[in-house]
Amino acid sequence: MIVDGGVYAPATIEVGRGQSVILNFICRDASPCAEKLVFADLGISVDLSLAEPKTLALRLDDVGEYDFSCQMGMYRGKLIVT
Repeated sequence: MIVDGGVYAPATIEVGRGQSVILNFICRDASPCAEKLVFADLGISVDLSLAEPKTLALRLDDVGEYDFSCQMGMYRGKLIVT
């Protein structure tokens, strides 16, 4: 996933329930908003950097939609578990 220009691309990711998923974040945005990725409902907060990609491994057993954003909520995305 690319973080650039105030957006996550792609902004929506869909995975199956119980599947392991590895999300790779490549930050190309120097804005302070791009420095942190937050999955509030999952209690996950990850620091992003322009220097190196960040990998986040997840396995979600509950069907639903999990929003993610920057710490200020301006950059937004959604992980959909079906």
